[in-house]
Amino acid sequence: MSRKYLWDGPGSIAHRLAAGSLLLLGSLILAAPSQAQTNLGPVTVGAGLQTGYDHTSTTGTGSTDEFNLDSIRLYINGSVTDNIKFMFNTEYDGGTNKIGVLDAVAQIGISPEFNIWFGRFLPPSDRANLYGPYYSNEFKVYTDGIQDGYPAAYAGRDNGIMYWGDFQKVKVSAGAFDGRTTTGDYKVIGAARVQIDFWDKEEGYYLNGTYYGDKNLLAIGGATQFQSGHTGTTADFLMERKVKGGGAVSIESEYSNYNGFGGYNPNFKNSQGAYGLAAYLFPKEVAMGKIKGKFQILGKFAKADFTHGTTRNYNQKTTEIDFNYIIKQFKARVFTYYKDTVFVDAITPNFWQIGLGLQIQM
Repeated sequence: MSRKYLWDGPGSIAHRLAAGSLLLLGSLILAAPSQAQTNLGPVTVGAGLQTGYDHTSTTGTGSTDEFNLDSIRLYINGSVTDNIKFMFNTEYDGGTNKIGVLDAVAQIGISPEFNIWFGRFLPPSDRANLYGPYYSNEFKVYTDGIQDGYPAAYAGRDNGIMYWGDFQKVKVSAGAFDGRTTTGDYKVIGAARVQIDFWDKEEGYYLNGTYYGDKNLLAIGGATQFQSGHTGTTADFLMERKVKGGGAVSIESEYSNYNGFGGYNPNFKNSQGAYGLAAYLFPKEVAMGKIKGKFQILGKFAKADFTHGTTRNYNQKTTEIDFNYIIKQFKARVFTYYKDTVFVDAITPNFWQIGLGLQIQM
């Protein structure tokens, strides 16, 4: 048996040990919940799943059909004291067929205005990174050349330390993060974000792409990250208004400028662009058998320019239309989508996709 087989692959010793550890942890939590609560405070365990079907048609090469297990996440949160907590989340990546550490954070919260996080987590960045794929409004998130183009160690996360605070309608955060694991540069990465909520307030550090009518929101945010004289900067906007009867109108936008730091294509030093997204959640519930949900229609257009590269400059235009069935907000929703991606003056061929997606969380 080769060394690679022993320590890498679905049947490897490492994978069996990882699976055994997760099973043991789950058994301990289920078997002795009173002891866990006495010694550590309440411990919560959750999970998330995203899966779907894609039909992709590429210019000059034909079409493909794929059923994808896009993501599986395990969430574990607990308290040591009222002011000291931990967060540990894992993710199975369907593209690589591996399990990775998503978040591993020691959280110290003195007050809403003073919080320190230490470990691996989402650094101060754009709203799109801070809501992630499970709390976005659209299905094909992070494919437009704009959203969440900051460098990351894993799934938008970095290893580091951060301060964040809520000051009524103003939210601020700043931190220092490891450069080696993210960009290969040993110099520290600095990151900062400021957000203003003009209507309802968004509590906490992580954000949503929509609140499905739970809030009237008008929020503007700006973020920057920098290392060795290079910067990435974004500005984001989200407005959401409740509709009588339980619906919602959402408008989201972002501008990004990755100046030698981040971006979607490593062969190009600079990229910048913007997108606009509009969505309408119909207020009336529609039953499908014993399941009730609300329909939502969503449209998005994005344009990103890539310059200072190894080949000629080009731009990417992305158009997406979703028709979704929202059963229980982010806990249960079904997506249908059409996405068209056009590359102007690039070697990369154009393509369009239609597909179906399902998200379940508990």
